[in-house]
Amino acid sequence: MSERFDAVEVIRTKRDKGRLSDEQIAWVIDAYTRGVVADEQMSALAMAILLNGMDRAEISRWTAAMIASGERMDFSGLSRPTADKHSTGGVGDKITLPLAPLVAACGVAVPQLSGRGLGHTGGTLDKLESIPGWQASLSNEDMMRQLEEVGAVICAAGSGLAPADKKLYALRDVTGTVEAIPLIASSIMSKKIAEGTGALVLDVKVGSGAFMKDVDSAKELAETMVGLGTDAGVTTVALLTNMQVPLGLTAGNALEVRESVEVLEGGGPEDVVELTIELAREMLKAAGKEDIDPADALADGRAMDVWRAMISAQGGDPDAELPTAKETHDVLAPADGLLTQLDAYQVGLAAWRLGAGRARKEDPVQAAAGVVMHAKPGATVRSGEPLLTLHTDTPERFERALEALDGAFTIGPEGSRPDLLPLVIDRVAE
Repeated sequence: MSERFDAVEVIRTKRDKGRLSDEQIAWVIDAYTRGVVADEQMSALAMAILLNGMDRAEISRWTAAMIASGERMDFSGLSRPTADKHSTGGVGDKITLPLAPLVAACGVAVPQLSGRGLGHTGGTLDKLESIPGWQASLSNEDMMRQLEEVGAVICAAGSGLAPADKKLYALRDVTGTVEAIPLIASSIMSKKIAEGTGALVLDVKVGSGAFMKDVDSAKELAETMVGLGTDAGVTTVALLTNMQVPLGLTAGNALEVRESVEVLEGGGPEDVVELTIELAREMLKAAGKEDIDPADALADGRAMDVWRAMISAQGGDPDAELPTAKETHDVLAPADGLLTQLDAYQVGLAAWRLGAGRARKEDPVQAAAGVVMHAKPGATVRSGEPLLTLHTDTPERFERALEALDGAFTIGPEGSRPDLLPLVIDRVAE
């Protein structure tokens, strides 16, 4: 077939700071997915977008074209409204685990299509796979049944959703164009809109352990994504949240599952509980259930009941012992004082080097590897007491993990104050 456009002409338009037309965008995404536009041509276009940007209408059209490259799910047949949450990723970010059953316990179905970890950020599916028997892959029919009967599902996204994104994502990784906000926003939102959820809450992380290191760029990304969701008819809101410091007291797969269960039991670290409830309130409000307080469903055990049903429905045993590491190593506080800083990125890097994460998509992960934190910034510490405990099945990994933690924490005199952003920094909605 003859093509409607020429790739070089599309590249030149954006190279020269022009606006891509709706037809150019629809064609270039479709032709790239079909293999007519070559990788090197799409690389050049991605770089032109990184350097020259896109306006809101262009990004909306780009996102719609990526959605059109595959299938769309439809949850309109369910007996309750749907809401989903997407986090841009961080260290110790286990919030999806307690959040999905909590929101489901309040009458909103949660179709949480999740991913695996890459680099220093952990993946939700890797965490849940540390539960004996639990399966990440579900057919669409099984997913629908579980949403109707249990109210929540956390599973792997099928390959049919936004296949253009899969190709483009891999290309951005190797061409230095990952940071382009139009491409980040359209990548995330094309998958989330294709998922078919009625409402979406975005958790945009800010700080060393996050993709966005500063509040301004995180806010730009949040505003872009909220605009894309709104333009696609999905009620969308974003919270900017702190990722200077890891979330909770664990980073690693089974370690984070254990901590999530503590939250569902009514305990757990304050920051994990606070963020879970904040995001649950936003999801319920976006789904039209703002009169329900999720804190009640956490306190009375209803969220725990949904967690057990959700894990069991996917073949997991909610009562099984979780894997524990064969070897541990304590990192001791070098002095008395106040812990003023604990760098999220360095803790995440240490957990990854201990075996909790992967460098390539095909790498295996260790279920039991990771880092346990005994203190967070603001806590008083004593010389010689454990600050962190490293967990791994392969002790030869300790050395590289300890190198990652060099300079990761600061101990100031008692009475000093950590210079920290609040947990929830800002809210973005239209």
